[in-house]
Amino acid sequence: MKFEEFNFCEKLLEALSYMGFENATPIQVQTIPLILQGKDLIACAQTGTGKTAAYTLPILQKIYELQQTDTSTLIIVPTRELAVQIDKEIQGFSYFLSINSFPVYGGGDGVDWEYQKRALSTGGQIIIATPGKLISHLDLGFVKFENLKYLILDEADRMLDMGFYDDIKRISTYLPKDIQTLMFSATMPPKIRTLAKELLNNPAEINIALSKPAEGVLQAAYLVHENQKSKLINLLIADKPDFDSILIFSSTKRKIQDIVKSLSTKKQVVEGISSDLEQSEREDVLQRFRAKKIRILVATDVLSRGIDIKDINLIINYDVPYDAEDYVHRIGRTARADATGVALTLVSEDDMYKLHQIEKLIEKQIYKLNVPEELGESPVWNVKSFKKKRNSRKFFKKK
Repeated sequence: MKFEEFNFCEKLLEALSYMGFENATPIQVQTIPLILQGKDLIACAQTGTGKTAAYTLPILQKIYELQQTDTSTLIIVPTRELAVQIDKEIQGFSYFLSINSFPVYGGGDGVDWEYQKRALSTGGQIIIATPGKLISHLDLGFVKFENLKYLILDEADRMLDMGFYDDIKRISTYLPKDIQTLMFSATMPPKIRTLAKELLNNPAEINIALSKPAEGVLQAAYLVHENQKSKLINLLIADKPDFDSILIFSSTKRKIQDIVKSLSTKKQVVEGISSDLEQSEREDVLQRFRAKKIRILVATDVLSRGIDIKDINLIINYDVPYDAEDYVHRIGRTARADATGVALTLVSEDDMYKLHQIEKLIEKQIYKLNVPEELGESPVWNVKSFKKKRNSRKFFKKK
């Protein structure tokens, strides 16, 4: 289906054409008509399917039709990175519409605070905010939401995972009762349904490709002992000289420096990124990674959702994520927009049961590989012997 079929205004279609958007994705085909009709909506779709455009395009169309100049739309997101990404996308879509958007998030300085305060008090048409920072502004009493018409919760499952349930409920008390509410999520746990019942009015529900990796991702797992991981990563990357964009995920921040140091000794262009960095530093690293000035980026799960970086050739999971659904979001950074990519996971003995849970979630066996002979022997794949550990404190203890 082409975007012209949604009867968007010419200025919005012109921006889409300029950005290279022609055909709508399945999530866009199903959600855009419902949003234009004014229905509340709960939509479940995996990362990389075009969720941001699915809600921003119809909202921009509605704002344009109503010519509303004060704050009409609030988009709540879990992370600063996602807020910045959505703001940039809206700037592109609204280029010819004269509709403004403002991201509101923590980690900045006094200048950022004043900038956000002006947007919230004088009427930025679209506000994209993280829950904690928005509440800080709301508590001071200058936020103008009395004419708000649209509330959007993006990555709703992630926000609940991060403990924002009460914050979202609190924010809702500052908003008008008669608004259109849209909830977008990659998964649909019970807490999401509970929140939806409290915030949404008779919502339509759409489910597309729930928690399944994109077909273009080639997945494999190396069975490793913990002391083999660094050497294996060096070999894997050295074996792929044509890959110019590689993303490595670690479950803990303390491992990032070790991985970066190991790769740096092999003269690789590599940097690490985590929540320990200031926002400006993180944005600088991400920009250089997008521009291919950094070949390898090592990150925690702060990047597994909401970061739109195209043409990543290879994802390496240094260790298996604690949450099976995080695996889907990690490897969703590659093979975006019908491209192809490779996702390799390093699986130690203690992580075998977690990989087994991932396979159950995605309903697919991940191909198992032994390490190269020069690294020694691999552990034997044996889920049953480690299943008992799932109830032990040792198994759940964070490394």
